[in-house]
Amino acid sequence: MSSVHSETNPLGQVSAYVDQYDATLLFPIEREESWRAQGLQRMQVPFFGEDIWNGYEISWLTPTGKPVVCVAEFRVPAMSPYLIESKSFKLYLNSFNQTRFASAEEVQLVMTRDLSAAAGAPVVVLLSGLDREYPLAPSARCIDDIDVDVSSYELDSSLLRTREGQFDGWICSHLLKSNCPVTGQPDWGTLYIYYRGQQWDEASLLQYIISLRQHQDFHEQCVERTYRDLSLACQPEALTVYARYVRRGGLDINPFRSSDANAKADNFRLLRQ
Repeated sequence: MSSVHSETNPLGQVSAYVDQYDATLLFPIEREESWRAQGLQRMQVPFFGEDIWNGYEISWLTPTGKPVVCVAEFRVPAMSPYLIESKSFKLYLNSFNQTRFASAEEVQLVMTRDLSAAAGAPVVVLLSGLDREYPLAPSARCIDDIDVDVSSYELDSSLLRTREGQFDGWICSHLLKSNCPVTGQPDWGTLYIYYRGQQWDEASLLQYIISLRQHQDFHEQCVERTYRDLSLACQPEALTVYARYVRRGGLDINPFRSSDANAKADNFRLLRQ
């Protein structure tokens, strides 16, 4: 399967924007590739979850040529062998723009088939009208106002510390930033963490989140690396790491990883999304 460094990867390349349906535009990347490059095992710390994508520029033509517009939600299982490279995803969705379909149901079936084939696992596709209502974000303690000294902007799990006491609840930070591993462009987001276990030092947690600032990896791997580092450093009884990334090219990516096999990710929206 295609590598992130393959010459056929559309990311970082000049691409023609095809407006006639073309499933071959999708570019899967093996999830294990980035971990192997770092000398790590992806499932050293087991997790469950999914990648929730939101598409805000979904359109096609009816049989009479009239445009349809809607929003879409795509849920890709975290256990799928492949992630879908984001630019290829955008190009694929754009290929529907001037293509005639009999119904929204047909479009949904086509997308489900193509995306599941690319990911190597069943992908759930939901098309909605522009009046869709989204759930609220979980109530969380924002740690961004903690005054911390920052001297490193490279991923550093040694920053994480615990302290006396117990914690059970959500924490969030809007200071999440990482960089695309191909183009180096910044990826901005908000990190939500549910944690139950020994109290952690919140200043050290904020320093750790900031240390991702110059880290180069895909959104999915950044969340999985954060989940791994928190698990190993803090040994929590329960842990969920959920990133809500700012959209780019009409898509946002929201990886959700949890120790709870039954945990369900609410697809809420934040101001920057």
